[in-house]
Amino acid sequence: MLHSIHDDVAVESLRKRLALDPHRLRRLRTRLLKLQGSDAEALAELPADAQQAFANEIRFHELTLDQRFDSQLDGASKLLFRTSDGLLLESVILRVASGRTALCVSSQVGCAANCDFCATGKMGIARSLSAPQILDQVVQANQMLKPEGRKIRNIVFMGMGEPFHNVAAVHETLEKLVSPLGFDQSPRRTLVSTVGLPSAMVEFARKFPGVNLALSLHSAIQSRREEIIPLAAKYDLKELRAALEQVAAIGEQSIMIEYLMLRGINDGPEDRAALAEYLRGLPVHINLIPYNRVDAAPHLEGTSKEEREAFGAALRAEGYTVTIRYSLGADVDAACGQLVRRENRRIAAAATAAQ
Repeated sequence: MLHSIHDDVAVESLRKRLALDPHRLRRLRTRLLKLQGSDAEALAELPADAQQAFANEIRFHELTLDQRFDSQLDGASKLLFRTSDGLLLESVILRVASGRTALCVSSQVGCAANCDFCATGKMGIARSLSAPQILDQVVQANQMLKPEGRKIRNIVFMGMGEPFHNVAAVHETLEKLVSPLGFDQSPRRTLVSTVGLPSAMVEFARKFPGVNLALSLHSAIQSRREEIIPLAAKYDLKELRAALEQVAAIGEQSIMIEYLMLRGINDGPEDRAALAEYLRGLPVHINLIPYNRVDAAPHLEGTSKEEREAFGAALRAEGYTVTIRYSLGADVDAACGQLVRRENRRIAAAATAAQ
Protein backbone atom coordinates (compact mmCIF):
# COMPACT_ATOMS: atom_id res chain seq x y z
CA MET A 1 0.00 0.00 0.00
CA LEU A 2 1.35 3.41 -0.99
CA HIS A 3 1.34 6.22 1.56
CA SER A 4 1.40 9.96 0.95
CA ILE A 5 4.62 11.95 1.37
CA HIS A 6 2.49 14.12 3.69
CA ASP A 7 1.75 11.15 5.99
CA ASP A 8 4.40 11.84 8.63
CA VAL A 9 3.81 8.61 10.56
CA ALA A 10 4.16 6.37 7.49
CA VAL A 11 7.19 8.25 6.19
CA GLU A 12 8.96 8.11 9.56
CA SER A 13 8.20 4.39 9.88
CA LEU A 14 9.73 3.76 6.46
CA ARG A 15 12.73 5.93 7.29
CA LYS A 16 13.49 3.74 10.28
CA ARG A 17 13.07 0.51 8.32
CA LEU A 18 15.42 1.77 5.60
CA ALA A 19 17.82 3.19 8.21
CA LEU A 20 17.79 6.56 6.45
CA ASP A 21 19.60 9.54 7.91
CA PRO A 22 16.86 12.01 9.07
CA HIS A 23 18.87 14.78 7.41
CA ARG A 24 18.48 13.11 3.99
CA LEU A 25 14.72 12.92 4.47
CA ARG A 26 14.60 16.60 5.46
CA ARG A 27 16.50 17.41 2.28
CA LEU A 28 13.94 15.47 0.23
CA ARG A 29 11.07 17.40 1.81
CA THR A 30 12.88 20.71 1.36
CA ARG A 31 13.50 19.97 -2.32
CA LEU A 32 9.87 19.02 -2.97
CA LEU A 33 7.95 21.38 -0.68
CA LYS A 34 10.10 24.52 -0.54
CA LEU A 35 12.39 24.48 -3.59
CA GLN A 36 9.75 23.38 -6.14
CA GLY A 37 11.82 20.37 -7.13
CA SER A 38 10.54 17.69 -9.46
CA ASP A 39 9.72 14.26 -8.07
CA ALA A 40 13.00 12.91 -9.46
CA GLU A 41 15.01 15.77 -7.96
CA ALA A 42 13.42 15.20 -4.56
CA LEU A 43 14.03 11.45 -4.66
CA ALA A 44 17.66 12.07 -5.63
CA GLU A 45 18.21 13.58 -2.18
CA LEU A 46 18.13 10.04 -0.78
CA PRO A 47 21.00 7.54 -1.08
CA ALA A 48 20.87 5.76 -4.44
CA ASP A 49 20.36 2.35 -2.85
CA ALA A 50 17.26 3.57 -0.95
CA GLN A 51 15.48 5.50 -3.69
CA GLN A 52 13.55 2.63 -5.26
CA ALA A 53 12.48 1.18 -1.92
CA PHE A 54 11.23 4.61 -0.85
CA ALA A 55 9.36 5.15 -4.13
CA ASN A 56 7.75 1.72 -3.80
CA GLU A 57 5.96 2.81 -0.63
CA ILE A 58 5.60 6.60 -0.79
CA ARG A 59 3.73 8.58 -3.44
CA PHE A 60 4.42 12.27 -4.01
CA HIS A 61 1.02 13.12 -5.52
CA GLU A 62 -2.61 12.52 -4.58
CA LEU A 63 -4.09 14.18 -7.66
CA THR A 64 -3.62 13.88 -11.41
CA LEU A 65 -3.55 17.01 -13.55
CA ASP A 66 -6.40 16.50 -16.02
CA GLN A 67 -6.38 19.78 -17.95
CA ARG A 68 -4.86 23.24 -17.75
CA PHE A 69 -6.56 26.39 -19.03
CA ASP A 70 -4.32 29.44 -19.49
CA SER A 71 -6.03 32.81 -19.82
CA GLN A 72 -5.23 34.85 -22.91
CA LEU A 73 -6.34 38.02 -21.09
CA ASP A 74 -4.26 37.98 -17.92
CA GLY A 75 -2.03 35.86 -15.72
CA ALA A 76 -4.51 33.23 -14.60
CA SER A 77 -4.17 29.49 -15.08
CA LYS A 78 -7.03 27.20 -14.09
CA LEU A 79 -5.87 23.72 -13.17
CA LEU A 80 -8.28 20.79 -13.29
CA PHE A 81 -7.16 17.96 -11.04
CA ARG A 82 -8.73 14.52 -10.89
CA THR A 83 -9.01 12.45 -7.72
CA SER A 84 -8.38 8.70 -7.66
CA ASP A 85 -12.14 8.10 -7.82
CA GLY A 86 -12.53 10.30 -10.90
CA LEU A 87 -13.92 13.56 -9.54
CA LEU A 88 -12.63 16.89 -10.83
CA LEU A 89 -11.62 19.90 -8.76
CA GLU A 90 -10.16 23.31 -9.57
CA SER A 91 -7.12 25.25 -8.43
CA VAL A 92 -6.26 28.66 -9.86
CA ILE A 93 -2.83 30.21 -10.27
CA LEU A 94 -3.05 34.01 -10.23
CA ARG A 95 -0.06 35.88 -11.62
CA VAL A 96 -0.59 39.43 -10.40
CA ALA A 97 0.86 42.39 -12.31
CA SER A 98 3.01 43.29 -9.29
CA GLY A 99 4.96 40.09 -9.86
CA ARG A 100 3.40 38.23 -6.96
CA THR A 101 1.86 34.82 -7.52
CA ALA A 102 -1.11 33.45 -5.60
CA LEU A 103 -2.81 30.07 -5.58
CA CYS A 104 -6.50 29.53 -4.91
CA VAL A 105 -7.05 26.01 -3.57
CA SER A 106 -10.13 23.84 -3.15
CA SER A 107 -10.97 22.08 0.12
CA GLN A 108 -13.90 20.05 -1.22
CA VAL A 109 -15.38 18.74 -4.44
CA GLY A 110 -18.71 20.53 -4.61
CA CYS A 111 -20.11 22.45 -1.65
CA ALA A 112 -23.06 22.01 0.70
CA ALA A 113 -23.46 25.75 1.32
CA ASN A 114 -25.35 26.02 -2.00
CA CYS A 115 -24.96 29.80 -2.32
CA ASP A 116 -27.31 31.20 -4.94
CA PHE A 117 -24.53 32.85 -6.97
CA CYS A 118 -22.02 29.97 -6.91
CA ALA A 119 -21.69 27.28 -9.57
CA THR A 120 -19.87 24.89 -7.22
CA GLY A 121 -22.91 24.47 -5.00
CA LYS A 122 -25.04 23.46 -7.98
CA MET A 123 -23.10 20.21 -8.58
CA GLY A 124 -25.32 18.20 -6.29
CA ILE A 125 -22.38 16.72 -4.37
CA ALA A 126 -20.11 17.80 -1.53
CA ARG A 127 -17.14 15.57 -0.84
CA SER A 128 -14.28 16.66 1.38
CA LEU A 129 -10.68 16.46 0.24
CA SER A 130 -7.95 15.02 2.45
CA ALA A 131 -5.09 17.19 3.68
CA PRO A 132 -2.65 15.48 1.25
CA GLN A 133 -5.05 16.26 -1.63
CA ILE A 134 -5.18 19.94 -0.66
CA LEU A 135 -1.41 20.11 -0.18
CA ASP A 136 -0.79 18.44 -3.54
CA GLN A 137 -2.49 21.36 -5.27
CA VAL A 138 0.29 23.54 -3.84
CA VAL A 139 3.07 21.11 -4.73
CA GLN A 140 1.99 20.67 -8.35
CA ALA A 141 1.31 24.37 -8.91
CA ASN A 142 4.76 25.25 -7.61
CA GLN A 143 6.36 22.63 -9.84
CA MET A 144 4.59 24.18 -12.84
CA LEU A 145 5.72 27.68 -11.87
CA LYS A 146 9.41 26.89 -11.39
CA PRO A 147 10.32 27.11 -15.12
CA GLU A 148 8.77 30.61 -15.12
CA GLY A 149 10.98 31.71 -12.24
CA ARG A 150 7.88 32.13 -10.08
CA LYS A 151 6.84 30.69 -6.74
CA ILE A 152 3.54 30.80 -4.89
CA ARG A 153 3.59 33.66 -2.41
CA ASN A 154 -0.03 33.74 -1.26
CA ILE A 155 -2.36 30.80 -0.69
CA VAL A 156 -6.10 31.41 -0.41
CA PHE A 157 -8.77 28.85 0.44
CA MET A 158 -11.32 30.34 -1.93
CA GLY A 159 -11.75 27.48 -4.37
CA MET A 160 -14.39 24.77 -4.32
CA GLY A 161 -15.94 23.93 -0.97
CA GLU A 162 -16.57 25.43 2.46
CA PRO A 163 -13.30 24.99 4.40
CA PHE A 164 -15.06 24.76 7.76
CA HIS A 165 -17.17 21.85 6.53
CA ASN A 166 -13.81 20.05 6.32
CA VAL A 167 -12.20 21.33 9.51
CA ALA A 168 -9.87 18.44 10.34
CA ALA A 169 -8.27 18.31 6.88
CA VAL A 170 -8.03 22.10 6.55
CA HIS A 171 -6.40 22.44 9.97
CA GLU A 172 -3.93 19.66 9.13
CA THR A 173 -3.19 21.39 5.83
CA LEU A 174 -2.55 24.72 7.53
CA GLU A 175 -0.28 23.12 10.11
CA LYS A 176 1.90 21.64 7.37
CA LEU A 177 1.81 24.79 5.24
CA VAL A 178 3.09 27.12 7.97
CA SER A 179 5.48 24.65 9.61
CA PRO A 180 9.21 25.37 9.07
CA LEU A 181 9.56 21.60 8.60
CA GLY A 182 6.84 21.64 5.94
CA PHE A 183 6.21 24.33 3.33
CA ASP A 184 7.32 27.21 5.60
CA GLN A 185 4.49 29.34 4.20
CA SER A 186 3.98 32.70 5.90
CA PRO A 187 0.72 32.70 7.92
CA ARG A 188 0.23 36.34 6.92
CA ARG A 189 0.19 35.29 3.28
CA THR A 190 -2.39 32.58 3.87
CA LEU A 191 -6.15 33.18 3.94
CA VAL A 192 -9.18 31.00 4.63
CA SER A 193 -12.60 32.11 3.38
CA THR A 194 -15.85 30.93 4.97
CA VAL A 195 -19.57 31.59 4.52
CA GLY A 196 -19.74 31.99 8.28
CA LEU A 197 -19.77 29.10 10.75
CA PRO A 198 -19.36 30.96 14.07
CA SER A 199 -17.88 28.27 16.31
CA ALA A 200 -15.51 27.08 13.58
CA MET A 201 -14.34 30.65 12.98
CA VAL A 202 -13.44 31.10 16.64
CA GLU A 203 -11.72 27.71 16.82
CA PHE A 204 -9.71 28.61 13.70
CA ALA A 205 -8.63 31.96 15.17
CA ARG A 206 -7.47 30.31 18.38
CA LYS A 207 -5.47 27.67 16.55
CA PHE A 208 -4.08 29.87 13.77
CA PRO A 209 -4.04 33.47 15.06
CA GLY A 210 -1.59 34.58 12.37
CA VAL A 211 -3.56 33.20 9.41
CA ASN A 212 -6.02 35.55 7.72
CA LEU A 213 -9.77 34.96 7.82
CA ALA A 214 -12.28 36.12 5.22
CA LEU A 215 -16.03 36.12 5.77
CA SER A 216 -18.38 35.88 2.80
CA LEU A 217 -20.96 38.23 4.26
CA HIS A 218 -22.72 39.57 1.13
CA SER A 219 -25.46 41.28 3.16
CA ALA A 220 -25.89 42.71 6.65
CA ILE A 221 -29.67 42.27 6.40
CA GLN A 222 -30.65 38.79 7.61
CA SER A 223 -33.43 38.06 5.12
CA ARG A 224 -31.32 39.14 2.16
CA ARG A 225 -28.31 37.20 3.37
CA GLU A 226 -30.45 34.06 3.60
CA GLU A 227 -31.63 34.66 0.04
CA ILE A 228 -28.02 34.74 -1.15
CA ILE A 229 -26.61 32.11 1.25
CA PRO A 230 -29.25 29.55 2.35
CA LEU A 231 -26.89 28.31 5.07
CA ALA A 232 -27.19 31.73 6.73
CA ALA A 233 -30.59 30.67 8.09
CA LYS A 234 -28.72 28.49 10.61
CA TYR A 235 -26.60 31.34 11.95
CA ASP A 236 -28.17 34.77 12.38
CA LEU A 237 -26.15 37.95 12.01
CA LYS A 238 -26.12 38.57 15.76
CA GLU A 239 -24.41 35.23 16.36
CA LEU A 240 -22.00 35.91 13.51
CA ARG A 241 -21.17 39.36 14.89
CA ALA A 242 -20.33 37.80 18.27
CA ALA A 243 -17.97 35.38 16.53
CA LEU A 244 -16.32 38.24 14.62
CA GLU A 245 -15.71 40.07 17.90
CA GLN A 246 -14.04 36.98 19.36
CA VAL A 247 -11.93 36.47 16.24
CA ALA A 248 -10.87 40.12 16.33
CA ALA A 249 -9.81 39.78 19.97
CA ILE A 250 -7.75 36.66 19.23
CA GLY A 251 -6.37 37.19 15.74
CA GLU A 252 -3.37 39.20 14.63
CA GLN A 253 -4.81 40.42 11.32
CA SER A 254 -7.79 42.44 10.17
CA ILE A 255 -10.73 40.36 8.97
CA MET A 256 -11.57 40.46 5.28
CA ILE A 257 -15.28 40.96 4.57
CA GLU A 258 -16.25 39.68 1.14
CA TYR A 259 -19.27 41.37 -0.39
CA LEU A 260 -20.50 40.17 -3.78
CA MET A 261 -22.46 42.98 -5.41
CA LEU A 262 -25.77 41.91 -6.93
CA ARG A 263 -28.01 44.38 -8.72
CA GLY A 264 -31.24 45.08 -6.86
CA ILE A 265 -30.45 42.59 -4.10
CA ASN A 266 -27.70 43.97 -1.87
CA ASP A 267 -26.39 47.14 -3.54
CA GLY A 268 -28.83 49.85 -2.40
CA PRO A 269 -28.44 52.68 0.15
CA GLU A 270 -30.21 50.56 2.78
CA ASP A 271 -27.74 47.72 2.21
CA ARG A 272 -24.75 50.03 2.47
CA ALA A 273 -26.03 51.61 5.69
CA ALA A 274 -26.72 48.19 7.22
CA LEU A 275 -23.23 46.99 6.29
CA ALA A 276 -21.54 50.06 7.76
CA GLU A 277 -23.49 49.74 10.99
CA TYR A 278 -22.99 45.98 11.29
CA LEU A 279 -19.20 46.18 10.99
CA ARG A 280 -18.82 49.22 13.24
CA GLY A 281 -15.89 48.84 15.65
CA LEU A 282 -14.43 45.73 14.02
CA PRO A 283 -10.94 45.59 12.41
CA VAL A 284 -12.14 44.77 8.92
CA HIS A 285 -11.14 45.24 5.32
CA ILE A 286 -14.14 45.23 2.96
CA ASN A 287 -13.60 43.58 -0.41
CA LEU A 288 -16.31 44.37 -2.97
CA ILE A 289 -16.61 41.64 -5.58
CA PRO A 290 -18.03 41.95 -9.11
CA TYR A 291 -20.48 39.18 -9.98
CA ASN A 292 -19.51 36.78 -12.77
CA ARG A 293 -22.66 35.29 -14.26
CA VAL A 294 -23.09 31.52 -14.01
CA ASP A 295 -25.49 29.36 -16.02
CA ALA A 296 -27.09 27.96 -12.87
CA ALA A 297 -28.20 31.44 -11.72
CA PRO A 298 -29.53 33.33 -14.77
CA HIS A 299 -31.76 35.45 -12.50
CA LEU A 300 -28.77 37.21 -10.94
CA GLU A 301 -27.08 40.28 -12.37
CA GLY A 302 -24.04 42.14 -11.16
CA THR A 303 -23.97 45.75 -10.00
CA SER A 304 -22.51 48.15 -12.55
CA LYS A 305 -18.92 49.32 -12.16
CA GLU A 306 -20.04 52.89 -11.47
CA GLU A 307 -22.50 51.85 -8.76
CA ARG A 308 -19.93 49.50 -7.25
CA GLU A 309 -17.36 52.28 -7.01
CA ALA A 310 -19.93 54.65 -5.49
CA PHE A 311 -20.85 51.99 -2.92
CA GLY A 312 -17.18 51.65 -2.01
CA ALA A 313 -16.61 55.40 -1.83
CA ALA A 314 -19.51 55.79 0.60
CA LEU A 315 -18.06 53.09 2.85
CA ARG A 316 -14.64 54.76 2.76
CA ALA A 317 -16.31 57.99 3.84
CA GLU A 318 -17.52 56.05 6.90
CA GLY A 319 -13.89 55.22 7.73
CA TYR A 320 -13.64 51.71 6.27
CA THR A 321 -10.78 50.28 4.22
CA VAL A 322 -12.36 49.15 0.95
CA THR A 323 -10.95 47.44 -2.12
CA ILE A 324 -12.67 46.23 -5.26
CA ARG A 325 -11.64 42.82 -6.51
CA TYR A 326 -11.00 42.39 -10.20
CA SER A 327 -11.33 38.81 -11.35
CA LEU A 328 -8.66 37.13 -13.44
CA GLY A 329 -9.20 34.34 -15.96
CA ALA A 330 -12.67 35.37 -17.12
CA ASP A 331 -12.06 33.90 -20.57
CA VAL A 332 -11.38 30.39 -19.21
CA ASP A 333 -13.79 30.42 -16.28
CA ALA A 334 -16.93 29.33 -18.14
CA ALA A 335 -15.38 26.48 -20.11
CA CYS A 336 -13.53 25.15 -17.10
CA GLY A 337 -16.48 25.42 -14.71
CA GLN A 338 -18.91 23.78 -17.10
CA LEU A 339 -16.54 20.86 -17.63
CA VAL A 340 -16.12 20.31 -13.88
CA ARG A 341 -19.85 20.44 -13.17
CA ARG A 342 -20.80 18.16 -16.07
CA GLU A 343 -18.15 15.54 -15.27
CA ASN A 344 -18.80 15.49 -11.53
CA ARG A 345 -22.56 15.23 -12.01
CA ARG A 346 -21.99 12.27 -14.32
CA ILE A 347 -19.76 10.50 -11.80
CA ALA A 348 -22.10 11.27 -8.89
CA ALA A 349 -25.10 9.95 -10.84
CA ALA A 350 -23.23 6.76 -11.75
CA ALA A 351 -22.25 6.21 -8.11
CA THR A 352 -25.85 6.70 -6.97
CA ALA A 353 -27.15 4.29 -9.61
CA ALA A 354 -24.66 1.65 -8.48
CA GLN A 355 -25.88 1.74 -4.88
